[in-house]
Amino acid sequence: MSFVPIKGRKARVLVFGSGGVGTMAAYALEKGGMAEVTTVLRSNFKAVTESGFKINSIDHGLDISWSPTHIRNAKDERHCSDNASQPYDFIVVATKNLADITPGVASLIDRDVISDTTAIVLLQNGLNIERPIVDAFPYNPVISGVPYIGAIESPPGTINHVNHDELIISPFRNDNIPCKLSEDAAMNFQEIYGSCPNVTCIYERSVEKARWRKLLYNASYNTIAAILGMDTSRMRASEFIIDDLVRPAMKEIQATARQVSGVHLTDDLIETVIRQDNYKAFFRPSMLQDIDKGKHIEVENIIGEPVREAEKAGVETPTLRVIYSLLKALQFKIKIAEGLVEVPASGEKLKYGISRTRGG
Repeated sequence: MSFVPIKGRKARVLVFGSGGVGTMAAYALEKGGMAEVTTVLRSNFKAVTESGFKINSIDHGLDISWSPTHIRNAKDERHCSDNASQPYDFIVVATKNLADITPGVASLIDRDVISDTTAIVLLQNGLNIERPIVDAFPYNPVISGVPYIGAIESPPGTINHVNHDELIISPFRNDNIPCKLSEDAAMNFQEIYGSCPNVTCIYERSVEKARWRKLLYNASYNTIAAILGMDTSRMRASEFIIDDLVRPAMKEIQATARQVSGVHLTDDLIETVIRQDNYKAFFRPSMLQDIDKGKHIEVENIIGEPVREAEKAGVETPTLRVIYSLLKALQFKIKIAEGLVEVPASGEKLKYGISRTRGG
């Protein structure tokens, strides 16, 4: 088995998850001129099929009207390739990664539209997200993508892209296939994505540092913004939110990354990440956007996995643990509202369901 470079034609790319991040990825892939994109849409299907995407981008310009080459409805049972004899070269997954909600990410991918060399690209947040994909598709290259981008879809079909697009691409180690297969696929995807003007796409051999670096932001700003209902500019204006919550959370990620993976995240990097958002944008991170819409949040991969890894390594994470508990509570409320959790009328079988009489 070997990776065959794509020559003489555009790469066939299927994109799941066309919110802010997924749409800007699809746009970059097609505007670079080396890919033909099929996007799978859900809530925005009607708006986009009728009028296309409306994009206001810090990288690409304002008032852009654009549609991908092909559009599919997520409600369809299959997302078949336009030429059944030629499966997709890349499956890009840019959906939320909701490890505590079934079905999981792997269930999105129809086995009829991939070959052994189809690479699965995860443009998602969090830690250890690649493992379920390798389990489900043991002989396909898996590319781990860490996007640094601020992009919001509101209303459906309208994308406001406010922070510059930088994508870190790494091959994920899969012992079932040769390392070179994954490496070549990742480098090919980096070339295709990076051919778009005004975006930055960087290849790195190891995904660990990139994921831990992203967690500096996501396990602090992203999570705390969701709990407080505040954008990052107002959090910075408060000062005490940064000093008492954001920086301590980042320091715990720093300590966990060093102990678990040997990844060194410097104090200077922490200070850079604290100020990385464009202050004038009053940016609302993705988890807060989900809370605003009553959607499920990425609790487990963004905060649960780092906490569990810290516990196994003996690293104290008091700030992260409180954040994790509060986010699980918010997720529980959303599950109740959507009927995924039923609170019984009687508490007889619950740990805390029976009232205790006052004792001495």
